[in-house]
Amino acid sequence: MIVNVAVAGLLLLAPGPQPDGGGGGGVRTSQSGNTSRIELYNSQIRLSGSGLGAKSDGYQVKRHCWYEPGNNAEDEVNFRNGRQQRAEKTWGETPDDAYLDKYKDKVGQEGRWWHVAHDGTDAGVACFGGMEPEIWVPPNTTPPNGITMQELLDIARAALTVPEPKIKLNPDVKSYVNLPTWVWLDDAGQTTRSVTATIPGYMSATVTANLNDMTIESGTTDDRAKVMTDCGPTGKPYAKGGEFTCGVQYLHASVDQPRRVYELTVTSVWEVTAQGQGGVVPFAYDPIQVGATRDVEVGEVQSTVTGTD
Repeated sequence: MIVNVAVAGLLLLAPGPQPDGGGGGGVRTSQSGNTSRIELYNSQIRLSGSGLGAKSDGYQVKRHCWYEPGNNAEDEVNFRNGRQQRAEKTWGETPDDAYLDKYKDKVGQEGRWWHVAHDGTDAGVACFGGMEPEIWVPPNTTPPNGITMQELLDIARAALTVPEPKIKLNPDVKSYVNLPTWVWLDDAGQTTRSVTATIPGYMSATVTANLNDMTIESGTTDDRAKVMTDCGPTGKPYAKGGEFTCGVQYLHASVDQPRRVYELTVTSVWEVTAQGQGGVVPFAYDPIQVGATRDVEVGEVQSTVTGTD
């Protein structure tokens, strides 16, 4: 059984009573409108942080199945024994003492059971089916195919989202040839977003995105527009008498363009860092780049010259 829990715009599937085959976990991302969804199947992994719930950039985990640490010997026996009792009470099933034998055999030993997990994709389900449902692992040991810090970071990275830029222009409705068109982000909001993936009592991993830069594409060729690129993370709001350093100066009208407008694109660039227990990890993620567009109509300034003899 899978219990659905909505958290900050993402769908977390937390563990409920599990069928034979032990625990499982994984991550699959999908998109519904502007909200990213990540699915964790029977996993004890928990996600938290300010970076949940915007539009996904499509990052995918690289590993389709793995083992996650679970109960010690005594707790596993109690869990499975309790499940058998519930099945007997609910459906009249006869308890199977032999079923518990392999778990009872480990009582008194140090270590814990690790349960197979998968990412919910077809490849993950196939991988899941080819692994033992659970394995006994001695203390201070990670089994073959056991989840690693980098794989936990990848799950956090798959869940990490940043907002699309909201473009603000001045002039806003229509610009004119040789007139500076200022560009900045409207209500940029949080410029730092993070997600932490945690296996309670075992390890946690955090990825953080910091809004570092924004880029502008004019929607036309360099001979028709001059782009000013000193923008910083969020651009420069229009200020009367201020220095024009971020935006576009269109040199030709847009009347001859498709739809009679230029399609301006602004891309937010978020640097991504990763940190696990023990400090910063020795690898880096590529920046997250998220773009948005605005139509810009550019007209000619009309003037009338009169003269006298």
